[in-house]
Amino acid sequence: MGTVTQWKQLLLSALESNSHLKHSPYFQFATIGCNGRPSNRSVVFRGFEENSDRIQINTDFRTRKIEELKHCPFAEICWYFSDSWEQFRISGRVDVIDGSSPDPEKLQQREKSWFASSLKSRLQYLGPNPGLPCLSEQSLNEFFLDPSSGPVATFCLLVLDPDQVDYLNLKSNQRTVSTLSRCANGEMCWNSEMINP
Repeated sequence: MGTVTQWKQLLLSALESNSHLKHSPYFQFATIGCNGRPSNRSVVFRGFEENSDRIQINTDFRTRKIEELKHCPFAEICWYFSDSWEQFRISGRVDVIDGSSPDPEKLQQREKSWFASSLKSRLQYLGPNPGLPCLSEQSLNEFFLDPSSGPVATFCLLVLDPDQVDYLNLKSNQRTVSTLSRCANGEMCWNSEMINP
């Protein structure tokens, strides 16, 4: 993708204009639970995959969202920027990249995301299983991690490949839905339509 899509440009502008807010890189990430019910949580934006619209998220392989994504690979994120009053709902298919991936490029991408994280963030992957009862008062300070060592087995990279973006600007009262579809020439392209807020 050579040119930056309209929705991605809007998102990059929103990130820039709200960058002074500590919560601006956080968004909600919703999956379909194995019981068929919605499952939602807050995650941190880890950037776009190089030269693409694909959104990166770091997570622990032991979390419930991994099981849910293996059951149903579709998810939606909801991102609200409180200063600019902009909301982005981005849905698509999620690629789960763990250490067992047979694709060397994906493993390299996972490693790059690992080293882009702070040491404190990396230490979280050494802790006890997320979501299980807490059996001890273990602190992350008790764990040691060589800063130069690669990703631990529990580290996982999620890559959301968007196919629809619902953008709402509450200041201008404008809403646009962008959908990825096959164009006349056979290539995939984004089509945007203004709709009622």
